[in-house]
Amino acid sequence: MAVEPVVYGASERPPRGDYGRAGADYTCAQNYAQYTEADHDTYRRLYERQSALLPGLACDEFIAALPSLGVKDHIPRFDEINVRLRAATGWEIVAVPGLIPEVPFFTLLANRKFPVTDWIRTPQEFEYIVEPDVFHDLFGHVPLLFNPVFADYVQRYGEGGLKAHALGACELLSRLYWYTIEFGLIRQHNGLRAYGAGILSSSGELQYAVHNPEPQRIPLQLERTMRTRYKIDSYQQTYFVIDSFAQLFDMTAADFAPVYERVKGLPELAADAR
Repeated sequence: MAVEPVVYGASERPPRGDYGRAGADYTCAQNYAQYTEADHDTYRRLYERQSALLPGLACDEFIAALPSLGVKDHIPRFDEINVRLRAATGWEIVAVPGLIPEVPFFTLLANRKFPVTDWIRTPQEFEYIVEPDVFHDLFGHVPLLFNPVFADYVQRYGEGGLKAHALGACELLSRLYWYTIEFGLIRQHNGLRAYGAGILSSSGELQYAVHNPEPQRIPLQLERTMRTRYKIDSYQQTYFVIDSFAQLFDMTAADFAPVYERVKGLPELAADAR
């Protein structure tokens, strides 16, 4: 039985990937034969541009782990990355045709499997793409899975996601994902740095998130983060800041059920709420 395609937010665009290739858990084999020379060139140019922007903007752990992705001049094979990733933290990446539903997503993370979209944007989408593609997922997310503490946080998030689904609290937990794994900032010895994949894979938002005076930057607090809506089609107006990945891991150790109950009784906050 074919799985149902998933679209981004309220988008009416048809899903990009071929969901007919996916199994019941939404994973599939990386369709390496699909990549054209233009696809590989797009990946190479994206990698070159983004990696050149990292010094002074990306966190130390990300910069140290980035070489673990391997090749830079073409789209890597997932199985080659997995040899190194399994040895480092016991994680692996699995191909998916695009966005996947909450329960399969949480289940994969809980089992230390990170879903990576296997198609790449067109050259016309070089500057911006709404949906996550293979460059966003590989370059933005995978390097920090080589960091043991951050890798454990992502697994804990997946386990918590399954509990949140049962409690009807997925939207609240999704905001934590958005403001940490996708758009998180960390304060290091050399200043504010980015660790969120959505920032690290964006040429414009990387500089904006770290240095622009316009957005507000708030120490990460669970309830405030879960109450705050976010933007999917513009730079963020609020960023939440941690002091270490250990802080992030420890903050998610407690049972979130009481937190959800408290947050559900409070009003939501706009993305730019002060």
